[in-house]
Amino acid sequence: MGMDKARMLRGELYRDNDPELVAERRACQALLDRFNATRSGEDSERRAILAELLGAIGEGSWIMPRFQCDYGHLITMGRNSFLNYDAIVMDCAPVVIGDDVSIGPRAQLLTALHPMEDHELRRQRWETATPIAIGDNVWLGGGVIVCPGVAIGSNTVVGAGSVVTRNLPAQVFAAGNPCRIIRKL
Repeated sequence: MGMDKARMLRGELYRDNDPELVAERRACQALLDRFNATRSGEDSERRAILAELLGAIGEGSWIMPRFQCDYGHLITMGRNSFLNYDAIVMDCAPVVIGDDVSIGPRAQLLTALHPMEDHELRRQRWETATPIAIGDNVWLGGGVIVCPGVAIGSNTVVGAGSVVTRNLPAQVFAAGNPCRIIRKL
C-alpha cells in the first residue's frame, strides 16, 4: 500500500492524484460502467457486480443504476437496504450503511474534505476524508446530502433536499439546509 492511500485511510492529508489511488478509481469506474449499463431484469448480473465492487452488501440490499462511487470497497451495506437512482457515494473514507436503510434518489454521501485556509495545499490536490455512518432503519429522502464525518442514528428520517452537516441522534425527524432536528419520533 502506498503512502497516500495509507494516509487517506487514516484520515490524514493525502494527494488524490497519487497513481495508486487513480488506478483504484479507474478500476472502480470500470465496474460501475458495467453495472450502470445493465438492463432491467438483469438482477443476477447487477448483484454479482455489486458483490465485486463493494466492501460488503447484505442479503436483500439493492442499489439502482446510475450509481457512482470512488473506490467501492470502502462501502458496506447491511441487510435489506436500498439506494435509489443516481446515488453518489464518495467513499474516500469508510461509508457504513446499516440494515433496513432507504436512501432516496440523487442522494449524496460525501467523505472528502479539501483544505479551506491553505490555498496552496488545495491547488496541489491535497485532501482528507472522514467516515460516514448511517444506523439501522434510517430513511434519507431524495436529494439529501450527507457531509464528511456525519453519523446518523437508527430510526431517523431526513427530509428530502436536506444537507446534513452534523451528527443526528436516533429516532428524530430532521430537515433543512443546514439540517436540523424538527421533532423526535
